Amino acid sequence: MTEESERWGKNPCGNGESEFLCRDESDSKDLTRAVKIFIEFVQGFRKLKGLKPCVTVFGSARFREGHPYYELSQDLGGELARAGFTVMTGGGPGIMEGANRGAKEAGGRSIGCNIKLPHEQEPNKYVDRFVDFDHFFVRKVMLLKYSCAFVALPGGFGTLDEVFETATLIQTGKMRDFPVILMGTDYWLPLKEFLLEKLLENEAIIKQDLDRIYLTDSVEEAVTCIQSCAGKRFGMNIPNPPSHCSLCRYGAELGEKNLESRV
Repeated sequence: MTEESERWGKNPCGNGESEFLCRDESDSKDLTRAVKIFIEFVQGFRKLKGLKPCVTVFGSARFREGHPYYELSQDLGGELARAGFTVMTGGGPGIMEGANRGAKEAGGRSIGCNIKLPHEQEPNKYVDRFVDFDHFFVRKVMLLKYSCAFVALPGGFGTLDEVFETATLIQTGKMRDFPVILMGTDYWLPLKEFLLEKLLENEAIIKQDLDRIYLTDSVEEAVTCIQSCAGKRFGMNIPNPPSHCSLCRYGAELGEKNLESRV
């Protein structure tokens, strides 16, 4: 693991967002911060306008070139680009770079939503357009707002945060008919078991809460699923959906309970 990927996304207290979050009392700077946050949103909206149809790829910064997960993300980015999608990531190294690289090398649009850090983190070199953000939560809104599907490759706390916030927005009806595809079934299998054996069995969630989460190791299946879900919305060609993925049939419930590819 390189020093760059080890420190990526880390920001000690005393600067920007972390200074704000480390304080336990309100002060006269709060209004100024609120205005800056508003401006950051507006700048993001302006810079990213017109990206649709877009797919956001989440994943760790720590899996570098040559790692199987990096190569998987690169293959995914390329196939998404060839299918007509803009590929958006957090703009950093690792899986984010792999997806951006695949899209760019396939001739597609490659977007990065970069987080500004004290050590001057730069976006990876494969983004065609990028936006710098001071606040993680503003950045996360942009990663979600412009996409019609979300693909999560293996990652850590940040990736889990993105996956579960997306799942919560779908669960609460803030977003509808947006597939969340987890790629790397061996990596995600313990999470699947936890969701089914702990959350579902204890009725902390219901089966329908899992209806937009799909597991696969196949780039082809992932892209076909996304094409089918997004095709009607954006006037794209709709391929024949995978036989085991009824997510790709509009309005149908997702999958049979006993299908291993379904959460």
